[in-house]
This record gives sequence, structure tokens and C-alpha cells, in this order.
Amino acid sequence: MNALTLPEPIAAYFAAEHRPEALARCFTSQAVLKDDGHTCTGVDAITAFMAEASAKYRATSAPFALENDDGLQTVRATVTGDFPGSPIDLSYRFRLERGLIASLEITA
Repeated sequence: MNALTLPEPIAAYFAAEHRPEALARCFTSQAVLKDDGHTCTGVDAITAFMAEASAKYRATSAPFALENDDGLQTVRATVTGDFPGSPIDLSYRFRLERGLIASLEITA
């Protein structure tokens, strides 16, 4: 089985799980995150949201697929944690800009 090769900003995002300060370095200053019915704009808001979610759900992600579509890169990952329905496969739709994440939408 071949290992999944992710673009650097996306690989850094998944490697930074449970480390909000490392996650913050993955995003542009005006990045937008949409997840679990919330929309966060800017690194500080994204960092705070991710820190809270990490503490609450203690989720881990295991990426298994990558698709490129019209400037967006979608990663499918199995997410396991302290939440109903765990584990679940989620889609992470990234838009990259200048080597950083400009937007990220996480959906089921």
C-alpha cells in the first residue's frame, strides 16, 4: 500500500493535532475555518476554536485519500475521539495560498 503524500501545509495541519500553536502556523492571517456549524475567521479565532475542540473531543485524524478539484484539495480522513458516532470519515476541503491554508471546510 502506498503512503499518502500530502502538500506541506496540509501535512503540517494534520501533524499539529492537539497543538493549537502549531496549527496556527498553518493558516494565513485571514483564513476561514468552517467546522461543526461554526465559522471562524483569522488565526486567533481558529486557534481558540481548535484548542477547545481538541480538549473536548480528543480526536485523532488518519488521512487516507487526497483529491484535487478546481484549486481545492480535499482530504478524506478517519476521525476517532470522544464524540457520538466515533469513528467517522470526514472531508477536509483546503484552499491553499502562498504555502499556507487560506480556507478549510470540514464536513461529514
